[in-house]
Amino acid sequence: MHRLDHLVERSAARLPGHVAVEDPSRATAITYAALNAITDRIRDHLRALGVQPGDRVGIYAPKSIGTVASLFGILKAGAAYVPVDPGAPPARNAFIFKDCSVRAVLVDRKKVEGLRGEYEGQELREVAALDDLLPYGADLALLSVPPQPMAGPPVDTDNLSYILYTSGSTGKPKGVMHTHASALSFIDWCSTVFEPTPEDKFSSHAPFHFDLSILDIYVPLKHGATLVLIGESLGKQPAQLAQVIAETGITAWYSTPSILRLLVEFGKMETHDYSALRIVNFAGEVFPVKHLRALTKIWPHPRYFNLYGPTETNVCTYYAVDLPVPEDRTEPYPIGWACSGDECMVADFDYREVAPGAEGELLVTGGSVMRGYWNLPERNAQAFHVGEDGKRWYKTGDVVRDGGGGCYVFVGRRDRMVKRRGYRVELGEIESALYKHPAVTEAAVVALPDEQNGVLIKAFMNWMDDSKPSLIRLKQFCAKNLPLYMIPDRFSFLDTLPKTSTDKIDYQRLKTLP
Repeated sequence: MHRLDHLVERSAARLPGHVAVEDPSRATAITYAALNAITDRIRDHLRALGVQPGDRVGIYAPKSIGTVASLFGILKAGAAYVPVDPGAPPARNAFIFKDCSVRAVLVDRKKVEGLRGEYEGQELREVAALDDLLPYGADLALLSVPPQPMAGPPVDTDNLSYILYTSGSTGKPKGVMHTHASALSFIDWCSTVFEPTPEDKFSSHAPFHFDLSILDIYVPLKHGATLVLIGESLGKQPAQLAQVIAETGITAWYSTPSILRLLVEFGKMETHDYSALRIVNFAGEVFPVKHLRALTKIWPHPRYFNLYGPTETNVCTYYAVDLPVPEDRTEPYPIGWACSGDECMVADFDYREVAPGAEGELLVTGGSVMRGYWNLPERNAQAFHVGEDGKRWYKTGDVVRDGGGGCYVFVGRRDRMVKRRGYRVELGEIESALYKHPAVTEAAVVALPDEQNGVLIKAFMNWMDDSKPSLIRLKQFCAKNLPLYMIPDRFSFLDTLPKTSTDKIDYQRLKTLP
């Protein structure tokens, strides 16, 4: 059985002295031999704690060489890692850890007390400080976490590699389970298309709880290349980021289009040398053609790929962009052809394949598709369609059409889930957070198209108090209950929210209100 942790072991055997991970923010780097040794010791700490194959181990820390080592240490112990957003409220992250009953958590010391506070009445015991193992800018503690009872039938944990939590339709995050095999199906496809070599340097812009990180981490480390970490702070500063991309000699870039747009507008990229760059991948949201055209004029020499796929499928379609981008083109590029060994189908509401060129929901089956959602049997039953031949198709919820020859064109979302800054956001989760405010009696959130950012999120509320809060106060409240990328852009107060004839909130009418 091939495993993700074998990738580092094999590269360490072939290229022990080669740089595996570089962290320009901290001016540090680590070789494959050193990385492999550290991951072995983290594995041993976890096993001594009682972590068994199939267990889950949380990661609650900013991106660093130490957190990369932690991922592989967890995998070597036979466990699955569960990364959370280090900038999200402790309550949200504690919910995730409790939901999948993690056996232990590798946590940044600055986050320990906040996490403890969410386990009131239960002891979170510190088993080890990993400072001696991680002299690379990571101040991590290994905490033993009380096991949580699990609702529902047992979950098949054989060969799980990681669980990534996304926004849930009930307002609670849901865990997407991937195995070593489903991740490697995608990674092996990347190897064929991108042809990595040890001389390559791959960017790591996406945070580890975001599915773009799977390509970032595992593709370069499989091939003995170098992973260049782009930390949370650096990743939001386009001028500094543009300089780092050039000075580190990154050869393969991967991010959401919104980051690339910021680089074009504020990165002053004309002052740097990007001759090393040979691949630019983008995913997570639609790339407006005018912004893509501007980028390709600054970086005319790399190959450009539009990668598509929800977290549940890794990347299941791709499109190679031919340059130059025509001046008269206004339509976004297609999401392209099936990849990663997957098969795609455009289906109607009865899950019958539609005629070529007709719109329908994109269904995906194949090796890169998730096992299912953690501990949500009813949601799993809804998420998949099983054909007469027994094939299990994941229902993406995205509406597409076949533009010809199996090249798919994205049309839009079927439900209220939206992509914002590359993250998938369920508007119901924002509403759930707003309801936590004592003065909110009704709340509804809509997503509106926005020229600059793609999506503008607007919250409507019925406010019980006489005095309305300021925008700053509202955003401060939201920041305590939501990740930053979920905080609404605008807030509006109504005496009552409009209703449909069935007494449900009329979201379509809300979208027309000023």
